[in-house]
Amino acid sequence: MDRDAIEALAELMARHGLAELELETGGSRLRLRRFEGPAPAAASAPRPGEPASEAEPAEPPGEIVRAPMVGTFYRSPEPGAPPFVEVGDRVEVGQVLCIVEAMKLMNELESEVAGTVAAVLVEDGAPVQYGQPLFRVLP
Repeated sequence: MDRDAIEALAELMARHGLAELELETGGSRLRLRRFEGPAPAAASAPRPGEPASEAEPAEPPGEIVRAPMVGTFYRSPEPGAPPFVEVGDRVEVGQVLCIVEAMKLMNELESEVAGTVAAVLVEDGAPVQYGQPLFRVLP
């Protein structure tokens, strides 16, 4: 597979929010993975002759609530209803944060930490991948 085809697949992954893609054709196998967050150390190391960059910013504080499955993210129990939680809301362990719809099943995602919702990291109705960050909660 040539470089242009691989770049086209990577663009397709980004456009559709895919975290991983595996393709097998003609005895060849290709697996592409997209990682969120800082680049691996080797990729971010300065090249010889380039000045070292400033220290990378620290990751924001708080616990990350991640998607437990692939599906569609919903902030409220039904269209037009208020969201389960908003930024700034206090949440308790076991409180419903959102719904992830998978194969026509509505799965309520409950908080595993008590704290304050610092950020909602996904748009309502957006597709999510397994392990994708959904919320940041400050303990």
